[in-house]
Amino acid sequence: MQGTRLDTGRIRAARGVIDPVFLDTPLYRCEALEPGLGCTVSIKLETANPVRSFKARGTEVVTSLLAGSGPRAVVCASAGNLGQALAWSGRSRGLDVTVVASRFAPAAKLDRIRALDARLELVDGDIEVARERAAAIGRGDGIRLVEDSLNIETCEGAAIIGLELAEAGPSFDAVLIALGGGALATGVGHVLKALAPEVEVICVQPAGAPAMTHSWRQRRVVTTDSTDTIADGVAGRHPIPAVLDDLLLVADDAVLVSEASIIAGMQMLLGHAGLVVEPSAALGIAAILEDRDRFAGRHVVTIVCGSNVDVDAYHRWVGAAPVHRA
Repeated sequence: MQGTRLDTGRIRAARGVIDPVFLDTPLYRCEALEPGLGCTVSIKLETANPVRSFKARGTEVVTSLLAGSGPRAVVCASAGNLGQALAWSGRSRGLDVTVVASRFAPAAKLDRIRALDARLELVDGDIEVARERAAAIGRGDGIRLVEDSLNIETCEGAAIIGLELAEAGPSFDAVLIALGGGALATGVGHVLKALAPEVEVICVQPAGAPAMTHSWRQRRVVTTDSTDTIADGVAGRHPIPAVLDDLLLVADDAVLVSEASIIAGMQMLLGHAGLVVEPSAALGIAAILEDRDRFAGRHVVTIVCGSNVDVDAYHRWVGAAPVHRA
């Protein structure tokens, strides 16, 4: 695909450097969800691994390159999941990992970063403030800065999800992908457009954190001053131009969903699929709930991308959600 940073050959090769524990995640039809959603639904379960999110697919590729040469230390900014993944991948390859995160990030994510032997630095601000601090550490200490979505390895690692979907012999006609920084959407979208172009690639973002969706719609970078969503994993304010360029080539649509629909999606995934997920992972279900007519009679895959959530917050959200019964 011309004009993109991603390369299908590199994506295929990346499989060989990723710990198999992060590959070939479950893909299955979840019939229990279907009466309440009005369509055929399959789940790609990216939480069935040691860091409970898809992010390690990318950090495995990043750290495999770093382990052979260059600095033995890396730093990243993270809303929580990337930091866990980089800590896990770095520890297994003998790298010194520093993670910069907001002190307001979910405590469960911060605790896991510490438990994986990474140095954790907290900032008073959101993920954009954390990115600025991580960049300063990288410059000041001369260590490698890992920037989610900008580092192509994070996109191409995530893209292997697309390979696994395409190789399953897609009977599905749409895939719903959480949209934050863009690594997951650009990676999976790139592979599906190359190998299964008939599949509609639909990105989903909270209405309270709409920067990348607005950017996709206007075909230019649109920033926001703040975010207001429980879906912390996708709550960026400043889209990266190069990532937007990649997204424009592969996304068929980008939609925004309400907080109420995200919570209802979490409740449905618990009640009908037995899955405890973080808000970002429920975005696909939320999109179906908000536009049932669009998906009626279709076969949709939703990527359940993370399950790192504070238990107390989860109970508050899910307990407040209306019960969707078939």
